[in-house]
Amino acid sequence: MPIIYKIDILAALKEAGYNTNRLRKEKLLSEGVIQSLRENKYIALQNISKICELLNCQPADLLVYKKED
Repeated sequence: MPIIYKIDILAALKEAGYNTNRLRKEKLLSEGVIQSLRENKYIALQNISKICELLNCQPADLLVYKKED
């Protein structure tokens, strides 16, 4: 995966007051998205956008391109 997460997004959301129960209950992120984040899998740009809104950040704060060997 050449694009990787720079930070632990779920930990950053939790620190900002958004635990996984709140994310699901308020329908901010689906269970599938939360599971994908746990497994470091890709998520849709609309979800990246929502995370940026919640964390008040830019996509570059979350993602980085790492050249594969």
